[in-house]
Amino acid sequence: MTDRRQLHPSPADEAVLRACLLAQLRYAVDAGIDVVQIRDRNLEARRLTTLVAEVMDFARGTATRVLVNDRVDVALAAGADGVHLRSDSVPAAAVRSIVRSGFIIGRSIHTEAEARAAGETVDYLLAGTIWPSPSKADERRLLGVDGLARIVAAARVPVVAIGGVSVDRVREVGRTGAAGVAGIGLFLAPAESDRRGCRATPLVALARSARETFGIT
Repeated sequence: MTDRRQLHPSPADEAVLRACLLAQLRYAVDAGIDVVQIRDRNLEARRLTTLVAEVMDFARGTATRVLVNDRVDVALAAGADGVHLRSDSVPAAAVRSIVRSGFIIGRSIHTEAEARAAGETVDYLLAGTIWPSPSKADERRLLGVDGLARIVAAARVPVVAIGGVSVDRVREVGRTGAAGVAGIGLFLAPAESDRRGCRATPLVALARSARETFGIT
């Protein structure tokens, strides 16, 4: 999942942030990451559509699928592979009725009830928050691995875990029966990684480790 504002350790102009974001997305495609979700919600529609279309240009024909966070209109206009819906967004069935066959639809959920309600109207569910993270630190709302396991048992489609996931926690997620992991900070370098100061980083080793954990070849 993307957040271009986290890709630079200090305030930077939009051109630098965009360059950092495109570098990170190229690393993800090169590593064969299954899905990238473009989540930069503060970009206005035209700039977001242009960004998604550019990513599709270098992701098309690879193993990586490109989704847009909640903006069905942008996803369709840019030719993206699908959309990821917020937990309070439009019904997936309504989206399914206007998109092409094979268009991927995911949804964020936080409870077992939401997992059951989603049924098979989506292709996957994104469950969180599992552990505290910089963006979600309220421990009263954390699922933990036990809560994640209950959601996996209640769901009828693959479940991906998000929230505080680190490399050393991937195996814990795998033991719940979840299908994979997602994150923002998980895919960022801890410090400056190139001459522009971008935190974008090669992801080949991380992708390989995750695939081994989840039994993906």
